[in-house]
Amino acid sequence: MNKGFESVEKEIAGEKAAALGRSGRKLRSALDKLRRFDEGSRRSREVDARARLVEGAGEALWAYVVQREAVGLIDSEYIRKEYAVPADVWQHMRPRMEAARSRSLSD
Repeated sequence: MNKGFESVEKEIAGEKAAALGRSGRKLRSALDKLRRFDEGSRRSREVDARARLVEGAGEALWAYVVQREAVGLIDSEYIRKEYAVPADVWQHMRPRMEAARSRSLSD
């Protein structure tokens, strides 16, 4: 195999690993924000605030799952155990449509 090609493959693998790490940290951060919110006050007027946190965590979860699948890691049980993702976040796992729409309009 060509040394230049091997070098590029190593760089690509490193970038994939870095992207996976970033998305994992983003998921952890979103889940931590949601947990802190849940540990705080539970006033009914904060329902919208919690919904936004769940939506954000769902988006971070979606991005993390996509990154894991891109490197061949398809075991979601690991995510359930390692990150203790609440059921409502799993139910909201998807990209935010507003962000996706604005990205597609700018292309």
